[in-house]
Amino acid sequence: MGAYVVEPVGFGRVSVVIRRGRPGEAGTRQLAGCGAVAACTPAGRLRRQGSAAPPRGGRAGRTGRRARSIGRRGRGEPRCRLGERLGTVDHVVSTASARARGRLAGLDRDAVRRSFDTKVIGPLMLAKHLGPRIGEGGSFTLFSGVAAAKIAVGTLAVAITNGAAEVLARSLALELAPIRVNAISPGVIDTGAWDALGEQGKADYFADIGARNPARRIGTTDDIANAVLFAMTSTFLTGVTLHIDGGEPLT
Repeated sequence: MGAYVVEPVGFGRVSVVIRRGRPGEAGTRQLAGCGAVAACTPAGRLRRQGSAAPPRGGRAGRTGRRARSIGRRGRGEPRCRLGERLGTVDHVVSTASARARGRLAGLDRDAVRRSFDTKVIGPLMLAKHLGPRIGEGGSFTLFSGVAAAKIAVGTLAVAITNGAAEVLARSLALELAPIRVNAISPGVIDTGAWDALGEQGKADYFADIGARNPARRIGTTDDIANAVLFAMTSTFLTGVTLHIDGGEPLT
């Protein structure tokens, strides 16, 4: 898991905690293009992007962006060390996840625990240690997923983990108030997360999902990036899960 702090145009300092190969990471790359957060390569390195115009409603006077990696958290390193290295931030985005798929009879306890630790306990501890460092008007955004809204055989552990993440967002919205806390729940998004299906298998799966959901297409990283920007900048939005899934739970 990598943690990054950036100073994008119009947003102050944004801390991004990611795990490679997930919709949130790809969305992080897209956000960099509009000056929201810096991009992270698959190898976990931070790279600079060109400056962009401040988003509407952004802070005036910011003409550039600085970005630096604060590295991977070492085994046993307290998360408060992360806060010490960051100092103060305006927004925190946690996209980290570790899926534990499979039917009940075949679920591995360690995989389930890793999934819950990464997507629920991790953001909880981030909120504990970074919450006091988020400035006025700041926000904390974490990630859930469509499995919590569309129950299916084989996604039990994913569903309960995502459901817990959504409850966490609502609870933190009260605990950290007036800091705003929201969750993003992606549906099927075109990222490297599906590469294990193979080129043809991935194409067939996307075609099937796109044909059945009401939006009649697969989600893109732009969809996720726009949702994160909305959560960060909507000052009257808190305790909400934004479902960016093309209406998939309705099918």
